[in-house]
Amino acid sequence: MGYGLRMNGNRMLVGFAALNGAMAVAVGAFAAHGAGPQIKTLLTTGASYQLAHALLGLVCAIWPGSPRLVRIAGWLATFGGLIFCLSLSLIGVLSLPTLGAVAPIGGVLMISAWLTLVLAAFRSSSVND
Repeated sequence: MGYGLRMNGNRMLVGFAALNGAMAVAVGAFAAHGAGPQIKTLLTTGASYQLAHALLGLVCAIWPGSPRLVRIAGWLATFGGLIFCLSLSLIGVLSLPTLGAVAPIGGVLMISAWLTLVLAAFRSSSVND
């Protein structure tokens, strides 16, 4: 437990990030083996972004010292990846083009995660709150 998992919130983030990772692999596999050519790109894009942000969430969850900004970045990454991937998947699989308005919300959350991590990186290392 020396990797910053001393709090339940970090364990929840690890669990949520791991579920995102599993979903990303499942969506990517469906895109590669079961999706028609017209939705394959949507699913592949969603899965790749979700997997990258699941990993970011996991890294943030096990960050030494677990600073508050890093935990926030982890949650933004996992929620952003989930929203982005789900919206693209539903657009493609269920033919719900109106969800095209939801995908940018996930994108903004993912970008916010990276910018929050930038802030955390440049804050004083003595600030863990």
